[in-house]
Amino acid sequence: MIVDIKNTTRKLCVIGDPVLHSKSPLIQNAMIRALGLDLVYLCQPVKRGEGAQWLTAARVCGYAGFNATMPFKEELLPLMDEVEPFARQCGAVNTVSIRDGKYYGANTDGPGFLQDLEKFGLSLQGLHTVVLGAGGASKAVCLALAEKGAKVTVCNRTVKKAEELCKLAPESMTPEEFTINKLCKLSGEAGLVVNCTSLGMAGTAGEFEDLSFVDALPSGAAVYDLIYAPAETALLRRSRERGLAVSNGLGMLVWQGVLALERFVGGPVDRERAHAAALEALGEG
Repeated sequence: MIVDIKNTTRKLCVIGDPVLHSKSPLIQNAMIRALGLDLVYLCQPVKRGEGAQWLTAARVCGYAGFNATMPFKEELLPLMDEVEPFARQCGAVNTVSIRDGKYYGANTDGPGFLQDLEKFGLSLQGLHTVVLGAGGASKAVCLALAEKGAKVTVCNRTVKKAEELCKLAPESMTPEEFTINKLCKLSGEAGLVVNCTSLGMAGTAGEFEDLSFVDALPSGAAVYDLIYAPAETALLRRSRERGLAVSNGLGMLVWQGVLALERFVGGPVDRERAHAAALEALGEG
């Protein structure tokens, strides 16, 4: 992709360790160009433990903001001047805006997930949702669902970790073990299943050992897998073959980027235009 840079162009980037695999520059530059913004989005490797130094460097070098991936989401939180409520609840920021020498932290992962979830047309109030995994991505997803009134069951191989996550919203979230018997039982009453684990991800050795819990889902249920490489995991294929509504995590990736861009520019953008431009750049338009 060709990007135009002028003397007035302000810089954005994504930081992480590693980060060179990130699709954020492709997504953001496509949206920036479609919206006619005087910005450019770069990829900036930052070594683990150097988040504080990077903050100073970004401010001095005139960055308008940046996105953060692993391992910086939690490290940056206490270094912010202001933090949005959802990011504070998650204990992690993935979007940092820099204005007047101050740092403003946000977490667009959960809101991006909810935005993409709208395509299913589900009513989240009271919806029994089974979330697989209890890591950082799961935390954002679970808290976003809980805010909308969903009843979330968090299944994790280490139940204690699921219990810790559920303490953040005990009235809405319940911890459970990650076993096929338990999944089959829970799926029978679930309207939505969200995979927040790495099972099925390209380049990893992990796969679901048993997908029979998919067969227990009601006919109107939906299955969302945060993984987008491959585009269709074994979980999504089994669910699609059953006739269930399915989605990978590419839409969440794009929508969290749209919401991050709004933080960078300090106001609303044409979301649909930005979203369409990002999908076209990714070859999904």
